Amino acid sequence: MVALEKIRSSNSGIATALRPGLVAVFAGATSGIGETSLKHFAKNAVRPRIYFIGRSKESGSRIRAELQKLNPEGEYIYKSVDVSLLRSVDNACREIKEKEAAINLLFLSTGTMLSGKDTEEGLNYPVAVAYYARLRFIVNLLPLLRNATDLRRVVTVFAGTKEGTIHTNDFQGRNGSMLSLRGHFSSMMTFALEAVAKNAPNVSFIHVYPGFVKTNYGNDLKGPMFTVLRAVFDAVFPVIGPLIATPVSETGERQLFFATSARFLEEGESAAAGVPLPKGVTVARGTNGKSGSGVYSITNDGETAPHKVEQLLGKLRKDGTAQKVWSQVEEEFVRITGAASV
Repeated sequence: MVALEKIRSSNSGIATALRPGLVAVFAGATSGIGETSLKHFAKNAVRPRIYFIGRSKESGSRIRAELQKLNPEGEYIYKSVDVSLLRSVDNACREIKEKEAAINLLFLSTGTMLSGKDTEEGLNYPVAVAYYARLRFIVNLLPLLRNATDLRRVVTVFAGTKEGTIHTNDFQGRNGSMLSLRGHFSSMMTFALEAVAKNAPNVSFIHVYPGFVKTNYGNDLKGPMFTVLRAVFDAVFPVIGPLIATPVSETGERQLFFATSARFLEEGESAAAGVPLPKGVTVARGTNGKSGSGVYSITNDGETAPHKVEQLLGKLRKDGTAQKVWSQVEEEFVRITGAASV
């Protein structure tokens, strides 16, 4: 466990340890974990240039104004994108690639609880938003990440350390919900990151489980039942919340640490690849069980996956399941867009 004071100490060193003018892309950044992480990054970086992506233009305008107050020297570019459509993700990535030669950080937290329908591109809607769209951002922007001269990092906030059995006859999880198939989707995310990492040994990839955080996730669900459930939850949360939930702002601090600390090195790099480690904090163990391997599955406390999860992942690699995961992703990319990336 990385203590909160260590996390805050590391974050306070970003301005001096990392160069001015870092370029970052935040997808899913107009609410919840994405928004708070974006704000903490903007506040602590020196003259950052940040592209932030969401659905609501109104929220985008509000957040841009708030970012300008947090750090007037930064540059903040909002893009309204329907990330359920890979073609829309491609368009956003093309626009970024036209303007930037390198990216230091790609932070991904897109998600929805809407279910029961397919996108017009033939993907299970919540899986399109939380899984395929994120991976499309990664493969499209990977050349720019590799071009960065210092910090080169991808953070995806999902269900790291919760990896489980993969249902190879139902990759898109049509026979269950995102919650009921958490282990399935967690393993798929981790293996997808491992597959991409093979072509980018100088980029580190972090799959985070944020724990319980009260956000407006699920507010897009409509109907009387969901209205009642939200009202009940809002009534009891002030009592139980402090016992079980991580405050939203603290979650942003933790994500900032994951995004910038040398605890999560890219493979083969030195401890200069990120904010130097506070005393008592060591380089993390990767998903292959080796320290500093470049792909990490971690908890909200910055701890890596337990050995039983590593053993499961090893078994799924050995029996070919990991390769099937990535092959299926690339097949969908080519089917929908005509190319593995833009």
